[in-house]
Amino acid sequence: MFAHICSEQDSAATTVADAPIGLIAGWGELPFALARALRKQGRRVVGIGVRDHADPRLAELCDEFDWIGIGGVGRAIRCFHRWGVTQAMMAGKIHKVLLFQPRWWLRHRPDWKTICAFSPHFLTGARDGRDDSLLHTVVETFARDGISFEPPTKFVPELLVKPGSIAGKRLSGRLQRDATFGWELARQMGGLDVGQTVCVKNQAVIAVEAIEGTDACIRRAGELCKSGGFTMVKVAKPQQDMRFDVPTVGAKTLRSLADAGGRALVIEADRTILLDQEQFRREAERLKVSVVALQESSLVEAAA
Repeated sequence: MFAHICSEQDSAATTVADAPIGLIAGWGELPFALARALRKQGRRVVGIGVRDHADPRLAELCDEFDWIGIGGVGRAIRCFHRWGVTQAMMAGKIHKVLLFQPRWWLRHRPDWKTICAFSPHFLTGARDGRDDSLLHTVVETFARDGISFEPPTKFVPELLVKPGSIAGKRLSGRLQRDATFGWELARQMGGLDVGQTVCVKNQAVIAVEAIEGTDACIRRAGELCKSGGFTMVKVAKPQQDMRFDVPTVGAKTLRSLADAGGRALVIEADRTILLDQEQFRREAERLKVSVVALQESSLVEAAA
């Protein structure tokens, strides 16, 4: 009897391990990092790229691949059912600003399931259009069809940055004060589901991320602070759902920051994805940008 139970458990575990992981991919390098890591683990990856966002080269890392528009929730569910997916991940940025462009729906073609799911947000106004609200609607819609979304870091926990100095010099007293100031501000902005990034100098707010995204926020900070030397702070939301919209930085972030005149990058340890950590460190050293990963407790101690 015991052997029979063990055999069934082993069989179930094997089935789960062999099942493909679905990946809905937006813009950026994160979908590539996840696909490579999963393939290295021997997992099957099946991808769906969001049109005008995902890089077509991602298909080379996937066992199956297809495309959808922003409004293709129903098509994505049908693809995942055909491929045998019960667990999936979201990765990469969706440029939400497209939803405010004229006739966006002509290219991205919302299907009936999308229309039914999102009519309370965009047609009746019964629900708001904040990022968390929209993404939770996506998750709930897939769940009703037997597909659960999991945090990417459940499969690839090594992507989360650990506490400590990542690159460059230690933060000076002024930059440390800017880090503490910016952290509190970014946390409050995240709590309102506005954005996760702020740029500050001498404890003055230069730019706050909203719908435009991190890179545009950095560029605006550079335009407004021609003298440079500002600090960028990026943290998770207080209510961060690790299944989606997890703060992510990579070498591209560093280049944008350096081009704009930024001097330091402060990120949240254990709740921020750091892409290609060795390349990131080398790029930070080359660009002379100080990078530090902090925890809430360390900032409280520093301020005491």
